Amino acid sequence: MSMGIDKYIEQIVLPKKNSRKGENGRVLVIGGSRLFHVASFWSACMASKIVDMVHFSSPKMENNELMRVRAKAKFWEGIVVPWEEVTHYIEEDDSILIGPGMERGEDTKKIVNDLLAKYPDKRWVVDGGALQEVDPKLLNKKMIVTPNKREQEILAGKIPPGVTVLAKGPVDVITQGKTNIEITGGSAGMTKGGTGDVLSGLVAGLYAKSPALASCVVGSEVNKRAGEALEGRVGPFFSASELIGQVQKGLGDVVRVERMSKK
Repeated sequence: MSMGIDKYIEQIVLPKKNSRKGENGRVLVIGGSRLFHVASFWSACMASKIVDMVHFSSPKMENNELMRVRAKAKFWEGIVVPWEEVTHYIEEDDSILIGPGMERGEDTKKIVNDLLAKYPDKRWVVDGGALQEVDPKLLNKKMIVTPNKREQEILAGKIPPGVTVLAKGPVDVITQGKTNIEITGGSAGMTKGGTGDVLSGLVAGLYAKSPALASCVVGSEVNKRAGEALEGRVGPFFSASELIGQVQKGLGDVVRVERMSKK
């Protein structure tokens, strides 16, 4: 584990034994396009390992239909909701991930900026195509952005102070105000498509109930260690779907260690 991460692990809110369905987090994933339809699935699948309920919606009808097919065949942890009902779930869910698989363009720009402007007090995680079209002035201290190298270049110098940033790369750099944390490690296998979507889903799942900075730090740390664990078994030859399973195990290990330290 990275140095100094313990205090962030302590901030992660864990389910209580006497809790009821829905009390341990609900996440909405908004994303997908005609070309990049699988990205949202990886994000939603990862988030479903953490929270009680995951909802998915796409402005592209074919993505909603595809997710319904997947739900019947494999993805049983979430609910696909019609796009015309998406605002209800934005209002009801704890955190919203927007952007995985969304293509650049005027449609994406309007959707992203309209929603962020209408719901500025929600816990947004802005990723992927949404980051390439977002008006940075709409970002605020309740929001997390997870840019890759290209998106970092687009947003350079434009992100308002206080926004939590998880800049993805061989070294993840997490910033919030004057706080700057680097998470090293990982695997060359994490350059594959979908691994960034896994990380954004992980962060959104944690952010449903935990602080933004802790969600990013712990999410990045667990994701990097999962990549290393997979490389130790199969080298860099693993997929985003396999990363999800290893992240789930790694997160469970972190929780067990934290609980034992408090006994």
